[in-house]
Amino acid sequence: MALNRDELKERVEEEGLVQNYIHLETQLTPQGFDLTVDEIHEIEGKGKIDFSNGEREIPDSRPLKPEKENPDDDYGWWHLEQGTYKIVMNEKVDIPNNLTGFAFPRSSLLRMGVTIENAVWDAGFTGTGSFKLSVDNPDGVSIKENARVNQIVFERISEADEGYSGRYQE
Repeated sequence: MALNRDELKERVEEEGLVQNYIHLETQLTPQGFDLTVDEIHEIEGKGKIDFSNGEREIPDSRPLKPEKENPDDDYGWWHLEQGTYKIVMNEKVDIPNNLTGFAFPRSSLLRMGVTIENAVWDAGFTGTGSFKLSVDNPDGVSIKENARVNQIVFERISEADEGYSGRYQE
């Protein structure tokens, strides 16, 4: 069963389930938490993946610079053409061994011809996530710094004996 808004708020405030958020009340949803954009990167190069991860290679990526529309603006915009990008979020999560997370694109993105793809957020994972942004709209999309683009839903699970301990753990 997914955590509801009140349970999420309590676990964020008391346990640090989500940290580095911009505005708690705005980012809480009835059953999830909206994640925001810190950086958008272009992926450079080819990746490799194998069974043991012994030969895994994650390609480099280059952060794109947002552009302010007016000099007085606090935040800029990324104007993205059709293609694939990597988003790095502002928020850090600290998922205990009795929760897992599933993230989904906000429906506004889908209505623009843009989607986000995520992996499962494992029990025991601590860190700042990143995910794939696919701009399918031939006219592209503009995304403002700190925009809410992805929603993570936390599900209760039986306590894992051992949590995530992979290379992305902070």
